[in-house]
Amino acid sequence: MLQKLLIKNYALIQELNINPSPNLNTITGETGAGKSIMLGAVGLLLGKRADTKVLYSSDTKCVVEGIFDIGEYNLNSFFESEDLDYDKECFIRREISASGKSRAFINDTPVTLDILKNLGNHLMDVHSQHETLLIGDQDFQLRIIDAYSGTIEALKNYQSAFSAYVKAKNSLQSFKESAAQMQQEKDFNQFLFDELDKAQIKNGEQEELEEKLEVLENGELIKLKLTEAYQLVDGQELAAIHNLHQATESLKAIQSYGKNFQELSERLNSSFIEIQDIAKELEITANEFEHQPEELQQTQERLSLIYSLQQKHHVDSVEDLLKIKTDLEDKLLAVQDAEGSELKLQKAVDEAYAETDKKAKEISKQRIKHFEKLENELRALLAGLGMEDAVVKIDNKAKPHDKSGIDDIKILFSANKGVAPQNLKNVASGGEFSRLMFAIKYIMADKIAMPTIIFDEIDTGISGEVAIKMVNMMQKMAENHQVITISHLPQIAAKGHQHYFVYKDNSADKSVSKIKLLDENERSLEIAKMIGGENPSESAIQSAKELLGL
Repeated sequence: MLQKLLIKNYALIQELNINPSPNLNTITGETGAGKSIMLGAVGLLLGKRADTKVLYSSDTKCVVEGIFDIGEYNLNSFFESEDLDYDKECFIRREISASGKSRAFINDTPVTLDILKNLGNHLMDVHSQHETLLIGDQDFQLRIIDAYSGTIEALKNYQSAFSAYVKAKNSLQSFKESAAQMQQEKDFNQFLFDELDKAQIKNGEQEELEEKLEVLENGELIKLKLTEAYQLVDGQELAAIHNLHQATESLKAIQSYGKNFQELSERLNSSFIEIQDIAKELEITANEFEHQPEELQQTQERLSLIYSLQQKHHVDSVEDLLKIKTDLEDKLLAVQDAEGSELKLQKAVDEAYAETDKKAKEISKQRIKHFEKLENELRALLAGLGMEDAVVKIDNKAKPHDKSGIDDIKILFSANKGVAPQNLKNVASGGEFSRLMFAIKYIMADKIAMPTIIFDEIDTGISGEVAIKMVNMMQKMAENHQVITISHLPQIAAKGHQHYFVYKDNSADKSVSKIKLLDENERSLEIAKMIGGENPSESAIQSAKELLGL
């Protein structure tokens, strides 16, 4: 529960500090004094977004701090999962800088707004006037049913199963579309594959062929130059090898006259031997080399086929063509295996559906089991709130599986005798909405572990004896929950364990909202003003004392 709330530099609030009672707290004040502004600040603690417009002073950051006693609410696992330090006294702080930057802290550890919001869902239930309007929303009504029937956890399990079913169904549908597309392309893919398979191309083949083609295209020149080279080296009387032979003989004749002559002789002799070997190679190569027009044509045709295939498939290498061939083969195999794969996927869909349907039916059974009990409890509470003829009926029709199950649930309502229950948004007035919502909150208080419940003018449209009955119910709720209620009714204001008064201070250049915990005398006067106006009569003062039990 909330032990302390500090608000600085927020909207009309310069600084506000309260320590609410663990039981029933009432907050009153004139319209526009800033009561609901407090709720906006509390919303920051619960993870709601804000901007620099909330700053009272643009040159100072906004700070909202709350200290909560969470010792009895089994939140250890939440703190552990989020890697946060746990203490039974939880400190939450939210800061909004003048530049608009927002920071949030739990026990002095920086956290994201999502983490803050998740924790806030365990700490507070803030009922605003907007939420009263939500009662006409079907999803909101379903959440009420699930909270009352205890199916919230079962619904989470169902939603996991439903998500798996949707995923399996989407996978099957995607496969069917892909398989249909592959089937349409099968003949064309088969043609492309056969064409590549028939070509029997190999890695590195293109480079080899291009090199071979260059030789074949220049065959006559190569033959001529090989012959010329041989003739110059050893094929004629004055060839190079003849002169080299004479030179080696000359050096041999003088090699005994000096070491350097011997070295020159050996080097020249070695070169002569190498030239002789080259001459033989030239003779053999020149004699064997033949111009081959047929092989040239075959090589040109082979390369032309490879170039044509590359152009057709928009690639520039044999390696890319081979990869395309492999991909085509995979597609053709997939078409062959499509029927078996589809059967497997269909089986997965059927199994996921069966699990989803089973869980949906279990939830539906549990929900329906609690319809009558909830209807009776609401009727009894509404009768106590001055709506003796009110009828609440929960209508349910089957629907296809979706994230909420198979129940199309609507809460039908009639406030008048003899009028059939209808959709809430069609039949309820503001005061009737407020009483119905309060009755729901009263029932739900013990169904959902919620330390603090805040009501923002839930007493709209009611007065007199009904207000007294409503606040008596609030007192009952406050036995197990901390209740904070913002009200304009003296009957409700008088029954709080603590009474806070919100007022606007206009003494400075800029208006400031302030809050004050009233003592017994201040409280008596404030309630008298709520009854009789700014200058209450003696009878109003006496009525206030009676309400306070003084």
